[in-house]
Amino acid sequence: MAASIESDHIFVVLVGTRNPLNIGAVARAMLNFGFRRLRVVHPYEAAFRDARSAVGATEVLTNAEEFATVAEAVVDCTLVVGTTAVKQRQLHHPLRILADAAPLIRQEISGVETEARRVALLFGSEKTGLSNEDLSHCHWLLQVPTGAEQPSMNLGQAVAVCLYELVRSETAPRVDQKSGSASAGELERLSAVLMETLHESGYVRALESSEKELAIRRMLRRLTLSSEDATVGLGMLRQILWKLRAGR
Repeated sequence: MAASIESDHIFVVLVGTRNPLNIGAVARAMLNFGFRRLRVVHPYEAAFRDARSAVGATEVLTNAEEFATVAEAVVDCTLVVGTTAVKQRQLHHPLRILADAAPLIRQEISGVETEARRVALLFGSEKTGLSNEDLSHCHWLLQVPTGAEQPSMNLGQAVAVCLYELVRSETAPRVDQKSGSASAGELERLSAVLMETLHESGYVRALESSEKELAIRRMLRRLTLSSEDATVGLGMLRQILWKLRAGR
């Protein structure tokens, strides 16, 4: 069922997961709907080890990739979508409900140059969800509509509902694109050089560096740059940076 939407190009990314039962539930939900690409970021080590060694552990867990940071886990992805229950937190990203988000995710991997286009779906820890630092790597956010009395979902349930929505429809909108979307790695390199340039110009001071970095990372993802755009922008910024340093 999921093969029609290129399921190998969708990655479920678990950030800071602590419960082995939840990790196992995620793996089962992925297999239910034909998805096999699981990545985990800084998991609670004992939980991840127990989930992998449990009787009946699936190939999803056996082949799961482990990363130290979100940046490393999404470096090759062209669209990064974070999940959130919203609650009282202040958001700095566009927020879409699942029914509206699913067609956009399908569209990302159904156009030309599919091989180079990958989507990461980020799910936070059971206790705290995704941090602002985690969310800064996202292009936009996804929310599963829930009742006000219990807005948060169990991790396994949340993954299952999201994946079901992705495979529910047999048709997906298709768009022709001359240039594939910039990967998260390309955007991260662009934001790093932009920050360096802003430091050199005096626009960003050391005391405000952390907040500015998150804001810039979010801004670049809202621009939905192509890979070609990111390369051009990186070249321009490096030239500006060189000029600034040469003029000292």
